[in-house]
Amino acid sequence: MNTYLLLKWLHILSSVLLVGTGFGTAFYLYFTNRTRNIQAIAEVARLVVKADLWFTTPAVIIQPITGYWMMTLTGYSFSQNWLMWTLACYVLARICWLPVLWLQLKMRDIAVIAANTDDSLSRQYWDYAKYWEWLGYPAFIAMLCVYWLMVFKPV
Repeated sequence: MNTYLLLKWLHILSSVLLVGTGFGTAFYLYFTNRTRNIQAIAEVARLVVKADLWFTTPAVIIQPITGYWMMTLTGYSFSQNWLMWTLACYVLARICWLPVLWLQLKMRDIAVIAANTDDSLSRQYWDYAKYWEWLGYPAFIAMLCVYWLMVFKPV
């Protein structure tokens, strides 16, 4: 079996899981928040956290490993502009993702407590949701740039 093609397959698969899970879970939590239905918000927030831990986290780990390994096999250099920009965008996305993960954990906990006590969501939940959303935009745009750079490899 060709090692490079296996790594490329893993790299592409993990990137699809990374961006797809991130966009999908953000979509559902964003629009569920708009319903103000506390039971629904608590359930979706719980599932968003699971998806991030089960799919996004492994993909975040697999991406740089497979990328670096493919670089060594193909002879690409870190000094190439497209690769430096790719890494910068990836790092930006990860810098945004870490607080997003923390915010999701907090939002889940607040929503579950509110749902279990038949209480309304606190102002803190909505503040966290606002920060969560704001961090999602640069992360998603950065990942779109990564895809573009990886496909076109501009000189």
